[in-house]
Formats: sequence, C-alpha cells, structure tokens
Amino acid sequence: MSLTARRVTLPVITPIVLQKRVIKVYSEDETSRALDVPSDITARDVCQLLILKNHYIDDHNWTLFENLPHIGLERTIEDHELVIEVLSNWGMEEENKLYFRKNYAKYEFFKNPMYFFPEHMVSFASETNGEISPTQILQMFLSSSTYPEIHGFLHAKEQGKKSWKKIYFLLRRSGLYFSTKGTSKEPRHLQFFSEFGNSDIYVSLAGKKKHGAPTNYGFCFKPNKAGGPRDLKMLCAEEEQSRTCWVTAIRLLKYGMQLYQNYMHPYQGRSGCSSQSISPMRSISENSLVAMDFSGQKSRVIENPTEALSVAVEEGLAWRKKGCLRLGTHGSPTASSQSSTTNLAIHRSQPWFHHKISRDEAQRLIIQQGLVDGVFLVRDSQSNPKTFVLSMSHGQKIKHFQIIPVEDDGEMFHTLDDGHTRFTDLIQLVEFYQLNRGVLPCKLKHYCARIPL
Repeated sequence: MSLTARRVTLPVITPIVLQKRVIKVYSEDETSRALDVPSDITARDVCQLLILKNHYIDDHNWTLFENLPHIGLERTIEDHELVIEVLSNWGMEEENKLYFRKNYAKYEFFKNPMYFFPEHMVSFASETNGEISPTQILQMFLSSSTYPEIHGFLHAKEQGKKSWKKIYFLLRRSGLYFSTKGTSKEPRHLQFFSEFGNSDIYVSLAGKKKHGAPTNYGFCFKPNKAGGPRDLKMLCAEEEQSRTCWVTAIRLLKYGMQLYQNYMHPYQGRSGCSSQSISPMRSISENSLVAMDFSGQKSRVIENPTEALSVAVEEGLAWRKKGCLRLGTHGSPTASSQSSTTNLAIHRSQPWFHHKISRDEAQRLIIQQGLVDGVFLVRDSQSNPKTFVLSMSHGQKIKHFQIIPVEDDGEMFHTLDDGHTRFTDLIQLVEFYQLNRGVLPCKLKHYCARIPL
C-alpha cells in the first residue's frame, strides 16, 4: 500500500487593524490638545491619556464633556461611551467641542444619595412597608425588577413654538410621561413624552437666552443621531435640586449597573492603565486628614475630638502671630512693607484664585465642576476692590462669603469672621478652612480651577 502526501493549505488570518482618528480636546481656558486615538477608545481612556500626558493627579473626577454651542447644551460623556461614536453624531457644519475638566458630582449620588432624591419628588409603583431610605431608592434604580417614580411639575417647550407650558411629569423605566389632567397618574391621563434609549440627556447652558426658558435650570432630550433644534425636547425645572434629581434619575435608568461599574472600577478601559501606575490622590478630605501632635519626641494621632479642636484653634492663633516670620520678615519697617506687598500678591499663583471674575462667572465655574459640598474658589470682590470673596457650594447651592481686611498694629490681616480669626495671606486662610469648618457651612474640599492642556 502506497502513502500519498497531501498538501494542506491553512487559512491566512488577517489581523484586525483599528482605524485611528485625530480628536481635539479643550480645557476650560480654551487651550486644546490634539490626540491620535483608536476607534474603540472610551471617554475614560481619553481622560486617562490626558492625565498621564499632563502629569495630573487622578482622583477619578476628570471627565469628558460634549459641548454643543450652537444650541447651548452640554452633557457628561459617560466613562464607558465610545468617543468616536459621539463624534459621529455631530453635523458637518456644527462647531461642537470636547471639554476636559473635573466633575466632582459625576458619581456623588453613589456616595450621598440623600442630596439627590428629595422626598417630595419620589414615589413608588407598588406599596412599601415603612420609610424608604435614599440608599434603598438608589438600589431600586439599579434593580431590573423595581423602580422608584420621579414626579413633579416642569416647564416644557411646546413643539414648534416659542412658548413654554407648566405640566406635571412622571418618570418611569419605560420613559418620561406627562399628565393631561392636573397631577393624575391614571393611565388614560398619561401621555408619552420621550424615551431615553436612543436619546441623550443634556443640561442647558443658556436656556433663557437661546430658548426663552422661564428659569436657568433647563435640560433636554436630544436624539443620538444628528438633528436640528426642532428635534430637541426642552424642559425646565424651578430650581437646581429639582433639575439634578431629574437628570440623575434619567442617567440611572438609561445606564443602570454600568454607571455603578464605572464608579467602582474606573480603570476598566481599553488602555489598561492600572491604579498602580497612577500617583495617589492627595486632596483634602474629611476621610484622609487626622489631627496630629508633633510637640513631643514622637508624633501621635489625636483621637479625642475636643483635644483636636483645641489644637486647631491654637494652630490658627499661632499662624496669626508668626505670619510675618513665615515670609522671612524681621519686624523692621522696610521688611513689614515688603511683607504686606508680598501678602497681597502671594495668592495669585494659587489654582483656586480667580482674578477679577464676576459673581455669575464664579457660579458657572462651580456648577460646571459639580455642586458637591466644599467645592470652592476665591476671587476679587467686584463691589469692594479692597476685599475678596470666597464662593463655595453647600447643599446644592452656591454661597458667597466676603473676606475682609483688618488692620492690627500697622499690619494687615484677612478675616471671614469679623476679625476673630485672622490670617496674614489668603493661602493661610484657605488652608485653615480646609482643616476647620469655622464659620463656613462645611470644610473647603475641592478647589475650582482652570487647568490648561
């Protein structure tokens, strides 16, 4: 028996080559950076790339935004979204932009749900036993079987008209509905308004000016595919807390557990960047700071809250006494004069200081970076050229505190509490209130900065 050799031809496997595309990303100061990225890059990957290229500290708050200036809308691009897909929905003539900045409120509802779901706006489709906590409400949003209903009055822009109408709305897992009869939730009175599977939720940046909205707290549904202003479904809330509740609930219903995974596992992108390769976050927070005593041969943690408060007060008084020594002065008239001049300018190099911006601009910056307790900036006062203003968020509202100059023995100090606690410069003041609440509603936690690319 003869054996015959047979030639076997193996199939040629062609590797898949991902096409690359150049995208342009802007910072808040309008500086920009061009990036050559693959087609499957996610928003989180782009943030990670910019963090590494610019040597920023990654605290998981960096966010990519989609900005549509021609219709005055903006939205957070979720970390898992493909950036090229977002860009593919842009019209050829539109001057849309990608912005890179911090958003401290992006996942804040996972940490503090009590601030996002007011009791008067939440109801339940089925009967519940006892009170439902905000954490349980959040868990319901992530569940596929149960869900809470968000309800309340909103102003809706009538299709094809310039007028707005106040209507009672109801948000369910299947979409957003409005009642044709007062606040009735009966099926025969509910009319479908919009679904969110094929639409994205945007906030309005200039609703009054561009769309004639009755308030500044606008948001809208926009179809994923390119469309004109007539395709927008514009809504407007009475206050920021109401708008935040609606937008947060829609994000949770649209993305569900994907949002929670983004929050819990921020490095699950295509780039493979791990937390080991990133510098640790060194921000001021209530969880990362402890009171320390360095007076002895060995340092120790002060565990007694009363003792810690006493040390904080003593430290504040010590700062006030040795303010001039900190800048190398020795009490001479010339040195004192130089110290005053230096103190007036030393804060200008700080990222939290914004020179000559208006109250409205300060509020816009804080809102953009998230209405989380403790987000702040310091600015020049417009009403009094000799004073400064501390603008900060607390309870989803922005508050402004005047920093007043006081004179003592020929030296100038800054104070927030009518001279009870004094500081030789604004840096001392900010550092003190990052550690101590004092007269403020909460400690200063996250500074609001314009960071160039």
